[in-house]
Amino acid sequence: MTLILNASSLQAAIDMPSTVEAVERVFADSARGSAAQPTPVAMGVPPVDSSFIVMPGIAAGEAMASVKLLADIPSNAERGLPTQRSTIMLTNHVTGEALAILDGRVPTRIRTAAASAVASRHLARPDSRVLGLVGAGALAVAHVEAMLCVLPIERIVVWSRTSERVEEFRAAVAHHGLEIVAAESIEAVFTGSDVVCTLTPSVEPIVRGEWFRPGQHINAVGARPRPGEREIDSAGMARARVIVDHRGTAAAKSGEYLLALSEGVIVETDIVGELGQVISGEVVGRTSGEDITLFNSVGIGLQDLAVGRLAYDRALELGLGYDVDMSS
Repeated sequence: MTLILNASSLQAAIDMPSTVEAVERVFADSARGSAAQPTPVAMGVPPVDSSFIVMPGIAAGEAMASVKLLADIPSNAERGLPTQRSTIMLTNHVTGEALAILDGRVPTRIRTAAASAVASRHLARPDSRVLGLVGAGALAVAHVEAMLCVLPIERIVVWSRTSERVEEFRAAVAHHGLEIVAAESIEAVFTGSDVVCTLTPSVEPIVRGEWFRPGQHINAVGARPRPGEREIDSAGMARARVIVDHRGTAAAKSGEYLLALSEGVIVETDIVGELGQVISGEVVGRTSGEDITLFNSVGIGLQDLAVGRLAYDRALELGLGYDVDMSS
């Protein structure tokens, strides 16, 4: 039987602390060789602007193989539709049985924030207490929840293009009891924060490397997986010790990396390593309290597998979703 899980079922099944631990585990397993993360494949045919990205992964520890089909369709904005949609399929890695099919929206948001938290656990200064957010939407709310799992955050400095969005964010995180400060500019977020998460779907860079402060950690999360789009300028990539989620994925889809590379500001060897290598101790992420570290996050299939395993197990426990006999 194959379990079908829609967005509401997934929202009920997944919690952030468990997701952070699951995502950290698969990153480490990838570095140790007990999980595999192929480079994603992008497909498209003219004249439509749709790109379909196949994001696979397999992990022995999770006893699963998975694939996410991500549809990236810029023109959907004109249709009043999401520009990105995704579906995740989970299979038993021994028998090939199709275990579950998941709507991708909720897992993607939660695992993205969880990956930032894992990176911050291993790259940020452990005494980091001020979290900066460039962007104040649903992903920002998820990042607050995730960061509280790994750092002693007391204060949040948040910027958005509209004050209405900041007030919505303030209401959504009020139950955490944190001090919330609305920043007048993106530069002000960097001036006042220990850890900064950039969470906007920017096409042109909106963050300048000259704003980075010694000791700061940055999670560059928001830019879509398109080689020509980025949030961080080339100077920022050059100033920081850059850790990626997966080298092959960054080389195929990260605008931050590819544009800085094409401009000659960085070279391939400037990438310190992958997050899994930092977790496993193979690579040193932060060498001192003065280092500027940056996690360039594009998103990988193993993150979807990790949250998928968690969601599948919890759904079975709670009786969520519905079963379909795919072979009948």
